[in-house]
Amino acid sequence: MRPQHVRSVPNLSSLLPRPYRKALRGVPKQPSLAKFSTQVQLQTPPRHSPTLRSSHGSTAFFNYGKLETWGTILPRNRRHTSTSLPKPSRRSRFTRLCFKSAAYLGVFVAVGTGLVIAFFVYDATTYREDLSALDIPVSELALHPRRGGPKNLPIIEHFIDDDECDASRNQKHKPKLVVLGTGWGSIALLKKLKPEDYHVTIISPSNYFLFTPMLPSATVGTLELRSLVEPVRRIVTRVKGHFLKGSAEDIDFSAKLIEVSAKTPSGKQERFYLPYDKVIIGVGAITNPHGVKGLEYCNFLKDITDARLIRNKIIGNFERACLPTTSDEERRRLLSFVVSGGGPTGVEFAAELFDMLNEDLCRFYPRLLRNEISVHVIQSRSHILNTYEETLSKYAEERFAHDQVDVLTNARVKEVQADKILFTQKDADGTVVTKELPMGFCLWSTGVAQNPLCEKLAAKLEGQNNKHALVTDTHLRVIGAPLGDVYAIGDCSTVQNNVSDHIVTFLRTLSWEKGKDPETMHISFADWRAVAKRVKSRFPQASDHLKRLDKLFQQYDKDQSGSLDFSELSELLHQIDSKLTSLPATAQRAHQQGMYLAQKMNKVAKAQYGMELNHVDYGDLDEAVYKAFEYHHLGSLAYIGNAAVFDFGDGIGFSGGLLAVYLWRSIYFAQSVSFRTRVLLAMDWGKRALFGRGEPPVAPKLHDHVTLTDTPCADLMNY
Repeated sequence: MRPQHVRSVPNLSSLLPRPYRKALRGVPKQPSLAKFSTQVQLQTPPRHSPTLRSSHGSTAFFNYGKLETWGTILPRNRRHTSTSLPKPSRRSRFTRLCFKSAAYLGVFVAVGTGLVIAFFVYDATTYREDLSALDIPVSELALHPRRGGPKNLPIIEHFIDDDECDASRNQKHKPKLVVLGTGWGSIALLKKLKPEDYHVTIISPSNYFLFTPMLPSATVGTLELRSLVEPVRRIVTRVKGHFLKGSAEDIDFSAKLIEVSAKTPSGKQERFYLPYDKVIIGVGAITNPHGVKGLEYCNFLKDITDARLIRNKIIGNFERACLPTTSDEERRRLLSFVVSGGGPTGVEFAAELFDMLNEDLCRFYPRLLRNEISVHVIQSRSHILNTYEETLSKYAEERFAHDQVDVLTNARVKEVQADKILFTQKDADGTVVTKELPMGFCLWSTGVAQNPLCEKLAAKLEGQNNKHALVTDTHLRVIGAPLGDVYAIGDCSTVQNNVSDHIVTFLRTLSWEKGKDPETMHISFADWRAVAKRVKSRFPQASDHLKRLDKLFQQYDKDQSGSLDFSELSELLHQIDSKLTSLPATAQRAHQQGMYLAQKMNKVAKAQYGMELNHVDYGDLDEAVYKAFEYHHLGSLAYIGNAAVFDFGDGIGFSGGLLAVYLWRSIYFAQSVSFRTRVLLAMDWGKRALFGRGEPPVAPKLHDHVTLTDTPCADLMNY
């Protein structure tokens, strides 16, 4: 009978770890091991010493880490013969480290080589040599449009690419949605709009979307210009839309025609009409001159062209300051950089400008220039970044004082001359003193004014009493225009805050329906809750002022009667009106409006089919299918020179150094419009760290005094 725990092992060496199997190779082979099977009984080994025992009692003790005792297990006919095996040699730590490093290096080289080969394979697929051409049907009206309208101009009803594919043919008979402008609101709308619901056309003098928050960084070379733009045609392709490079000059609301002007190949202006079913105005705003003379000597910062001109002007001043014929006084004037306006744009430009002067240019130019460089910020209020929390504004001023950036508060520019700026400033005792400041460069960044198109439209519409923007209701519909046809978003618009007028009109109608006199009507607390609910749904921005209805009711119930009469309710609503402020002219506000309007357009298109089946062509469809627009402030942030400030509202904010700068970059990196621009942004920040901001060539034909109107609008064809 075979003993318990005994197995037949054909080859005992296979049970040993690999180092000891290698050691067995140097021992002479014994024929009996190959001829006879050895019966091994596995017994309990000593601690840390596994044991192998043969059926005849010979034992081999071994440990995986270290061989303790070794005895050859002999067959039954060779019991008295034993051979000792040599201990395996161990490599040193340095040798093992070298082997591991070589292995990792080999893997890295192999993977890197594979990626390079894969890139070249992909790159080879991007080149095309076939010149195949297909017959594409084109409508006769697209080639020869009919004429009509008030000015008997060509009416573009069909496009040459309307019949290129089945999707385009299906969309050309959809409702015509025309978007004016390629700003934040327009791009947000195009990215959210359902492609199959509308026949979309974009009209803009710029064929790209500009990431405006990072534009100050492009003026000094921190970022390349192409990293901030995204071709509009790439975005329009998603909705199978069309893009026309031109400017909207006027809108005929009765005929539903948009008058568009565009340049012909010969450089002449040509005008035509574009019909619409719905039009969205997002043309933005222009720089506010504030009636100051001499702005032709200033630079602006609204477009890519402005950034390129500013960059060339700064480098040009440095080159002229290095000439041996330049006097000391002229050199100090050339190196005096003035920023008029202490808002986010002006502050960020001043910070970026100082960083470039301090970190890059002084390494390549004579050090004497560093002592004569001066940066000045002229602000009409008592603090820069006056819309931020006061602590953040003071932190920014302290940071500028540390960087030797001169901040002139309570100052207003009076006149700009070719070589100096005249401005007034209040002293500590309130006395207004006129001062002058030599300047070689001036950036004008003092707010926005109404676009000429919006100014022309406001003059034709009733209820447009705002001199800075088009007034819209809470559904972003332009006041005075046909209901549900014309919308406005972004800096060119402002949302109407007429809570009191709306509710008072509603209560008057309600009281007349009940046969009561509105002047003698009393509102109980239950009625007041119903009125507040209507205010919140109609004017979402008033929700913050209606959180404690009971306190408001008690505060304005002056006679303690438990009810509000008509005069008390009117006073309450007018008080709420006075607390409501206009929405900020920022990118996030325009982006939210574009997203909201896209969702509404999708809802309207979905409901349109049912309305057509039921022959319903009247009523407030916008209010029926979607809620009113509500703005959510996500915070404001600004770069102030190797530091940043964040203001989230309600007294919440923080500031910091480089860690805050990295957070500032991360937020804008996430908000970038496409994967392409994100990659380019990351590469630009990496190039700045490795090679600096660089030095752009000065355009030979640009003079010292160049304004935006002197240069054509940039066409970034080399995206």
